Amino acid sequence: MDSRIFSHVNWSLLACMLILFLVGLLNLYSASGTRVEEDIVLASFYQKQIIWGLCGLVCMLLTLSIDYRRLRNFAWPFYWVTIVLLLIVAVIGKNVYGATRWISFGMLSFQPSELAKIAVLVLAARLLSADGQPLGWKRFLGVLCMGLFPCALILNQPDLGTAMMLLLIMGGMILFHGMRAAVLRSCLVAIPLAAVFLWFVVMHDYQRQRILSFLDPTNDPRGTGYHILQSRIAIGSGQLWGKGFTEGTQSQLRFLPERHSDFALAVFGEEWGFVGCVALVSMFCLFLLSIFSSAIQAKDRFGSLLVVGIFFYFFWEILINICMVIGLMPVVGIPLPFISYGGSATLVNFTLLGIVLNVSMRRFIFKG
Repeated sequence: MDSRIFSHVNWSLLACMLILFLVGLLNLYSASGTRVEEDIVLASFYQKQIIWGLCGLVCMLLTLSIDYRRLRNFAWPFYWVTIVLLLIVAVIGKNVYGATRWISFGMLSFQPSELAKIAVLVLAARLLSADGQPLGWKRFLGVLCMGLFPCALILNQPDLGTAMMLLLIMGGMILFHGMRAAVLRSCLVAIPLAAVFLWFVVMHDYQRQRILSFLDPTNDPRGTGYHILQSRIAIGSGQLWGKGFTEGTQSQLRFLPERHSDFALAVFGEEWGFVGCVALVSMFCLFLLSIFSSAIQAKDRFGSLLVVGIFFYFFWEILINICMVIGLMPVVGIPLPFISYGGSATLVNFTLLGIVLNVSMRRFIFKG
């Protein structure tokens, strides 16, 4: 390995990542509860997150140890391994709250749908980087079908949020690459039709009910609207400066559901208030800006598309989770990167950032 690459580390991206992860750990510790009898389950989540974070750092270092251009050769094998894992989930997967999304390894569980985000992203970058011309119908349908196959398996789990994320990542990469006007116009017409198909054919009853509850959460305040209402109460009660670390009543008294995962931001908002939330969103903006600058500065099309896909991965997860927590979007089960608990998601986050750092570091010694 060329030692010169270490002199070009993107320190701003590393700093943002570590700050966000530490904030997430503190937030998860607070969500474990101190005002009531110790919550053993959430306490174990906090401890597991530390382990997952250390494993994620190892994955990031391993990703940095190889030239990212070699990922092009592993794109198809990695994709098919992910497909096999998704099929295994359908057969022997662990069922939690009616969803079969995990492969269990004793105390730890792995979610292959998170791995699918990397597989689809890398393969899409390979397919799109083969030609710099705007996509015609043939290449567009090829990329689309590649992404729809794992989406169908993930929807069967069911996991609408992750399937939607895969499509949004691919959509961002395709728009960045460019497509012919006729293809773009057809897509704009097809999107509303696809939404109607999802509503009447693909979605389960509880998923449709979540959307209806988003429109009027007070219609079922003890059922499907409970999450949104409690999240709004928690964030609103934080007011300007917040109630203080571990002092949030909604989270400490267990009124707030899923406070360690999807609604971790509500815990943060209650304890640190509007000022804390603005600081957190600002940190996320710096984080995204650092990733996007790496995409623009990449010296080859494959590296640029890789980083663009990673940018959209984090951008959509951050946007959707924040909008979901404050009631601007339905509850779809999208975690907030580094703040929400999630072992598989943590590994994926660190691995993807390893790819960004890889592309950024090697742009100074790129040859050919």
